[in-house]
Amino acid sequence: MAAEGKVTGQSQEQFLLLAKAARGAALASLIHQVLEAPGIYVFGELLDMPAVRELADSEFSPVFHLLTIFAYGTYADYLAEAANLPPLTEAQKNKLRHLSVVTLAAKIKCIPYSVLLEQLQLKNVRQLEDLVIEAVYADVLRGSLDQRNQRLEVDYSIGRDIRREELSTITRTLQEWCQGCEVVLSGIEEQVSRANQHKEQQLALKQQIESEVANLKKTIKVTTAAAAAATSQDPEQHLTELREPAPGTNQRQTSKKTSKAKG
Repeated sequence: MAAEGKVTGQSQEQFLLLAKAARGAALASLIHQVLEAPGIYVFGELLDMPAVRELADSEFSPVFHLLTIFAYGTYADYLAEAANLPPLTEAQKNKLRHLSVVTLAAKIKCIPYSVLLEQLQLKNVRQLEDLVIEAVYADVLRGSLDQRNQRLEVDYSIGRDIRREELSTITRTLQEWCQGCEVVLSGIEEQVSRANQHKEQQLALKQQIESEVANLKKTIKVTTAAAAAATSQDPEQHLTELREPAPGTNQRQTSKKTSKAKG
C-alpha cells in the first residue's frame, strides 16, 4: 500500500507538470487520462490551475464539468447530467463509484447494500462486493462486508476535495467543535478541583485521627506507668498489712471465747 501510494503521488505530480504546459484539446485529453489513472482520487490541485479553469468557458467545458464531478460529486450526479457530459470508460466509472462510496461513508458508517446498489447503479450484490474490494485494495477505504446483514461497515475512508464555498461551513463546524471541547475541558477541570478538595479534606481527617490515636496511646501509657509505680512502691509494707489483722479483730475473737466459757 505504501509503495502504491508513492507511485500514485509521483504519477499525480507528473500529470500536474504536464498540465502546466498543456492547452485546449491537449489539456482536455490529459484530464481524461487523470480521471482514468489508477490511484488518483484527489483533483483539487488540477482544478486550481489557471489553464484548467479556462476550460470552463471554452468548447471543452463538458470536460471541465466532468472534472468537477470527480472532485466533488457522485456517480448519481454524473448520470443526472450524462447527456451533457463526455462518456466514461469502465475504469472511470469504477473510480467515480469508489468516490461515491467515500461520500456515503462520510455520512454513515454502516451502509446498506440496497443504498449502494441504487446509488452506484449496479445489477447485483456480486458486482457491488467486487467494487468494494477494489476500493479497499486501492486504499480508498477500509472496512468489512457484512453479508449476513447485507451492509458495508466502513472503518476509514479517504478525504475528498472541498469546494471553496464549503470552507465557511467547515470553519463554523470546527469553531463549534472547539467550543464544545472548551466546555468539556472546563467540566473536567471543575471535577479535578472537587477531587483535590475532597482529597485534602480526607487527608486532614486522617491526620486528625492519627493525632487523636497518638494522644490516646500516650494517655494509656502514662496511666499504666502510674498504676505500675503505685503497685511496686513498698512491697514489704503491703505484705505486712496483709498479715496483720485489722484493728478490733482480736477483741471480737476474745469476746466470742468468753461468751462460750460462760455458757
